[in-house]
Amino acid sequence: MPTLPPFDHTPLPYDGPSPEEILAMRKEFVNPGIFHYYKKPICIVEGKMQYLYDETGRRYLDGFGGIVTVSVGHAHPEVVKAANTQNETISHTTSIYLNPQLALYAKELAAKMPGNLKVCYFVNSGSEANDLAVLMARAYTGNYDLVALRNAYHGGSAGTMGLTSHHTWKFNVPHSFGIQHAKMPDTYRGNFSKEDPDAGMKYAAEVKDTIQFGTSGTIAAYIAESIQGVGGTVVFPKDYLKLAHEHARAAGGLCIADEVQAGFGRTGTHFWGFESEGVMPDIVTMAKGIGNGCPLAAVVTTPEIAATLATRIHFNTYGGNPVSCAQGRAVLRVIENEGLQENSLNIGAQLDTGLKALMEKHSLIGEVRGKGLMIGVELVKDRSTKEPASAECAAVFEKCKEKGLLIGKGGLWGNTLRIKPPMCIHKDDAEFLLATIDEALGEV
Repeated sequence: MPTLPPFDHTPLPYDGPSPEEILAMRKEFVNPGIFHYYKKPICIVEGKMQYLYDETGRRYLDGFGGIVTVSVGHAHPEVVKAANTQNETISHTTSIYLNPQLALYAKELAAKMPGNLKVCYFVNSGSEANDLAVLMARAYTGNYDLVALRNAYHGGSAGTMGLTSHHTWKFNVPHSFGIQHAKMPDTYRGNFSKEDPDAGMKYAAEVKDTIQFGTSGTIAAYIAESIQGVGGTVVFPKDYLKLAHEHARAAGGLCIADEVQAGFGRTGTHFWGFESEGVMPDIVTMAKGIGNGCPLAAVVTTPEIAATLATRIHFNTYGGNPVSCAQGRAVLRVIENEGLQENSLNIGAQLDTGLKALMEKHSLIGEVRGKGLMIGVELVKDRSTKEPASAECAAVFEKCKEKGLLIGKGGLWGNTLRIKPPMCIHKDDAEFLLATIDEALGEV
């Protein structure tokens, strides 16, 4: 069995309730729709950088970053210090009073944005950020209809469920009025493959058709993740996003980039996922890795669009609170000072090469795709028919946990392994990850 690299950290003794007691309390007192990973749920009580510890002190490599939320490492000392210092000073004032953390963070975050994307709104979650982005687009354009992508995930609120086109996350309530979904530009399963040099143009034409035949002909916005996350780490073909934006703008719409998973250097080549596609959105939403685990999200737009919302008061009780802002500022410093974007590029390349080598050995792997440390491994029963290997994916997922590796899974059929570790992961960790997946695939 592969062995985790040495790591100098001793977890604190645990004296809390047992996993069985925790599960019983969840079943009795917690939202019954909440899910847990694994047949036998794992109890995580501590984290340190790229590792997690269960109640027995066993260490695991976190290959999923708390669902892509932990960007710079669990309990990163600089992030912890920033949050603790602010908590000891003042934890909440609301934005109706002046506090330096909100203003400084907005300035520092805006400095990371290209073009005229310079006005920051702070909220608490990606769902809330996407809700606000839709409000902005409708208020600014005067149009109502929206175009999103099939198999997209943009949040769990009533409004963002309408944008989401992944059946697992939607309730049968009328929250999709005015929202149309264009075909997902999937070059593995879609009509146009990666071998087609015009695949991007052809998939973008689906956006134009969706606008022409599914809406009034004018739209408020087109929204897309820069890489589909929950949808199975789907990477767009060349020129797709650029042309899709052109079609959206021709119909009077704004372009919204959902960077909730792909942002903050994770793709390696650029700080934002949309930059690697050569586009300039009008609105950018971000969450998850923005605060390394704290409830923080943001919407960044242009002064012209922001002026529309300034005709009314816009207020968020906890959005931009000093503690979250202090933690967000620390995340930006750590990414810069520790070269984590470059590390994402280098370790991502190591994983990409290693996983593609595993394709030669394991016929279960249909495709390896992604950018930087946002990687998907789609499993199929047969490479010719591409029949989803959902049960096999679940088995590999379980076996990886047993061997000390925690990863995610997703895609429409639940047949794609999702690999998105904290960006502080080392090359020896990557080798452990590859060896573990290799062994798990062999056993399945």
